[in-house]
Amino acid sequence: MSKAAKAHKRPFVDDYLPALLAQASHLISGEFHRTVTSKGFTISEWRVLATLAGAEPMSIGSLARRTVLKQPTLTRVLDRMESRGHIKRIPHDTDRRITLISITAAGERQVAGLIDLALVHEHRVLEPFGLARSAELKATLKQMIELHKNLAEEGGAFASDDEELP
Repeated sequence: MSKAAKAHKRPFVDDYLPALLAQASHLISGEFHRTVTSKGFTISEWRVLATLAGAEPMSIGSLARRTVLKQPTLTRVLDRMESRGHIKRIPHDTDRRITLISITAAGERQVAGLIDLALVHEHRVLEPFGLARSAELKATLKQMIELHKNLAEEGGAFASDDEELP
């Protein structure tokens, strides 16, 4: 390899999709996480409330995947949130092994203002790219998630126990 080629060669992670997604998520989420914590919520509580707001009750496993939290961590967060009246546990109609989680009216009230602030933040992040490119980016990311979530659910994803996601 020539000196010029070596001089212009970029580090692997500078053009590696998972690294770029992780960096972008970390930076963009970090900006909003300062708002979340200033309002008295933990990041985990925000993720749970934002995921449950306006949604049907969901299993702890589904909630863990969508909030990117490990189940033991999520269980502790849910215990705390239930004691504050923000969520409630509901037994599954047909399967005793499954507990569904639902947001309460108090939880909806608590998260409503944060969701408004999150939408303002999202608009500020996406505005430089325009409406069409922003919609295309979101559609692409949703498609990527859909295509790869089965692999993750089957245990085929390469996740580390010490992995921290934004």
